[in-house]
Amino acid sequence: MRVRSLGAAVVATVVLLASPATGQSVQYTSPAGVAYRAQADTGPVARAQAALASDPRNIDRILALGAAQSGARQFREAIATYSRGLAIDPNNAMLLRWRGHRHLSVRAFDQAMVDLTRGAAIDSTIYGIWYHLGVVKFVRGDFAGAADAFARALPRAPDPGELAGSTDWLWMSLARAGRGAEARAHLDRRTDSLKTTVAYAQRLRLYRGEIGPEQVLTPADTADVQLATLAFGIGNWYLVKGDTAQARRWFERSVQSGGWPGFGFIVSEAELRRLR
Repeated sequence: MRVRSLGAAVVATVVLLASPATGQSVQYTSPAGVAYRAQADTGPVARAQAALASDPRNIDRILALGAAQSGARQFREAIATYSRGLAIDPNNAMLLRWRGHRHLSVRAFDQAMVDLTRGAAIDSTIYGIWYHLGVVKFVRGDFAGAADAFARALPRAPDPGELAGSTDWLWMSLARAGRGAEARAHLDRRTDSLKTTVAYAQRLRLYRGEIGPEQVLTPADTADVQLATLAFGIGNWYLVKGDTAQARRWFERSVQSGGWPGFGFIVSEAELRRLR
């Protein structure tokens, strides 16, 4: 009975937070005092809420609501939704994977680490657990730990875009861990050979010397998260080369993009703190 009561309380909280009046709730406030907000629901969240209301203990519908909320950058609301699911099924690794991811989105790094580590102990085959665990470790400056996580993620990548992403992050992690020879050998293996147009594919071309830093961003790159992702990649490339001035400039550009949910933005914030 207690679990039912907790679930009902969380549902009430989610409905309140995701209502039109509060659909642009503050999700994250930067150290500089900039408040980043959720987007208003255009329909998917309301539909997912209605579906869940008809079967409130259905984990698939809980996951669907969390995904809809995340699509509207309602990450704190999604965390509450996944917490509701975990009250029903405490050992559900997929719920832990997604809640850990969304803790990362709002910069709750300790909570993200706890969820993702626990999820990996329950089910070590889930790609998203290892990938996001790698990002959390990279943010924390544990580059060797990040390399281990991305090495585990890479063979589990579900599509060409994710394959490029895990290839990219593994190179960055190895390079930042001082394992340059391994990083170069990793690029030479071309594990990202499947065609994709994601931002990581463009960054990998930079790492391999196929394009210069001035060619990474194109006129088509206007979306805020895309800009944050590409700018961070350029900044990290300069940092690996020892050019901290250029690295700082590109990390600042990543943060100025406004793409606050992007991992490039999140890690750029961390890198700027490290460069002080």
